[in-house]
Amino acid sequence: MDHLKDHIQGSRKQYDKDSLSESDLTEMPFELFGRWLQMALDENVPEPIAMNLATVDATGRPSSRIVLLRGFDQNGFVFYTNYNSSKGNQMHDQPMVALNFYWQELHKQVRIEGHVIQIPESISDEYFNSRPRESQLGAWASAQSERLNSRLELEEKLALIEQKYKDQPVPRPPHWGGYQVIPNLFEFWQGRPDRLHDRFQYTLQNNSWQSNRLSP
Repeated sequence: MDHLKDHIQGSRKQYDKDSLSESDLTEMPFELFGRWLQMALDENVPEPIAMNLATVDATGRPSSRIVLLRGFDQNGFVFYTNYNSSKGNQMHDQPMVALNFYWQELHKQVRIEGHVIQIPESISDEYFNSRPRESQLGAWASAQSERLNSRLELEEKLALIEQKYKDQPVPRPPHWGGYQVIPNLFEFWQGRPDRLHDRFQYTLQNNSWQSNRLSP
């Protein structure tokens, strides 16, 4: 373990890919987010739409995991999951959540905070119908976050679902669908040399976005 300790404590990286100044800011944070996401796509960053979703349960205990962004506009950020999963239950009990995008190759990070709502069933249906058939079947087979006795148990469930919907469309499970995170805070972080990073925070005040530079 000592060699890991030495590596962790001795690891250093200079962040010098870009800068972020007041002149780079946009009136709406969604526009700046879109620009940065497009940069990540253009640079072929691995999994550019991967985002960390942080939730808390009814007692205030936090947890986080990576989910995939499946849409965004000035109304919020959309992802899909099982409503009965751990995160689904936590969002039901406490709808305040946080997102984090980190594009290591660009030395860029975006933090987002807000509240989450379920999106209309019609939109979830449309997205579910666009998924590969294997993913559709998997949504039925997996009781997400519940204990499994073995991998075989999951595969047997999948086989039953495949037989049930053989030669017919797979409908969206009633326990699966989309959520939208409606932000009230953005933070844009641009890595800079010597840990003197550029940080700008947008906060929603009286239906208007206000921006401020933060100390690194």
